[in-house]
Amino acid sequence: MIGSVLLGGGMFLAGCSAGSSSGTDAKTAGQAGGQAAVAAPAMGSAPSAAARSNAGTPGTGTTARLAPASSIIYTAQLTVRAGNVGSAAAQAAQIAEGAGGYVSNETATIDPDHPSQATASVQLKIPVASYDATLGQLSRRLGTQLALQQQAQDVTQQVADVNSQVASDLAAIAQLRALLSHAGSVGDLLSVQNQINQEESSLESLQAQQRALSHETSYATVTLTILGPKAKPALHHQKAPPTLAGGLAAGWRALRIAVSWTLAFLGAIAPFAVVLAVGGYLAYRGRRWLTRRRPAAGPASPES
Repeated sequence: MIGSVLLGGGMFLAGCSAGSSSGTDAKTAGQAGGQAAVAAPAMGSAPSAAARSNAGTPGTGTTARLAPASSIIYTAQLTVRAGNVGSAAAQAAQIAEGAGGYVSNETATIDPDHPSQATASVQLKIPVASYDATLGQLSRRLGTQLALQQQAQDVTQQVADVNSQVASDLAAIAQLRALLSHAGSVGDLLSVQNQINQEESSLESLQAQQRALSHETSYATVTLTILGPKAKPALHHQKAPPTLAGGLAAGWRALRIAVSWTLAFLGAIAPFAVVLAVGGYLAYRGRRWLTRRRPAAGPASPES
């Protein structure tokens, strides 16, 4: 009996312990499953958030837009001193032609008696893509560089305006030609034709400007001055802006010149004035003398 009671109590305790441990395991498993369930959506939603972020942010490869290229006119003035002006000019032409350019103008001053004082001026047209490299070759390979000046003029707005006007004229001519086919009377026909002629004349002028701008922006202009070993470079003094002191000096100089010319004129006419004055005085005195003698002779005749 006692053994049965002990056996039953042991079984009861074992059952409670097993139930408690199973409950605890089930709870732990439930918490782990819940965490896994929470973690799984989080892991599944992370790529979606990243995708939305990437979709909302402009990509550098697809949505980035570059600014339109500017239209710039490049010009440069280069002065070099060379041992032989003729060979240096020929080499400059070869360098320009090698870069895809050409010589647009060339002048040379060579004295056979003094070849060391020879000078030459060469105007080169260089493609803009190779402008910097070609200018560097001209500066290094022809001789000693004495001076270099560069300018860049932005004509983007001017090019856009001319292109817009050309497009407008083309559209206007197309519309006028469409009206020309529906003109009823001879007067309407002539009127539309005159308008077409005017628009075509304006279009030709605009297209000429368009071609000129396209050429100037496609080719840089390099004015190359080549000096002989003893040739002197031309000095270009920049004119200073006018100032108050400069104006006063110019006015004073003009006043002195005016006074000098006035005195010179008076000195030139002074001898003539003296002769005329003496002659006038003698004529005046002679007339007075004749006037005094006539009244005296007049009363003497009645008494006789």
